[in-house]
Amino acid sequence: MELMKLEIVTPEGVTYDADIKQVTLPGAEGEFGVLAGHATLVSLLKAGVITIETKDSKKLDVAINSGYVKVDESKVSCIVDGAVALTAGDNDIAKKIEEARNLLKSAQASDTAIAAAMGKVEHIGKSY
Repeated sequence: MELMKLEIVTPEGVTYDADIKQVTLPGAEGEFGVLAGHATLVSLLKAGVITIETKDSKKLDVAINSGYVKVDESKVSCIVDGAVALTAGDNDIAKKIEEARNLLKSAQASDTAIAAAMGKVEHIGKSY
């Protein structure tokens, strides 16, 4: 499978920067997936969870509160207000889940969007 570059950047700096297989993003009009070779687009991102399939087929989730994404054929750039990576095997996963909850609660989004994102974070927490 062809790889593409993913960058997730917050005001504090780069949260994620690596080659990946695919990414699912919480777009303003609903979730959408991106593979290498995707058509160019720019979209708003709502509060939710970015799901990443790494180049070695591992899954990584990153909770975000809002932002923008620019997609082109070989690169996805996410500029977000806040992000918390939820990584399998992380010794502080309970702390990360709590950080993700707080981040999502602080988002300026609809109650429905926040509830959906919180549900996804809770599900991620139970899978670890």
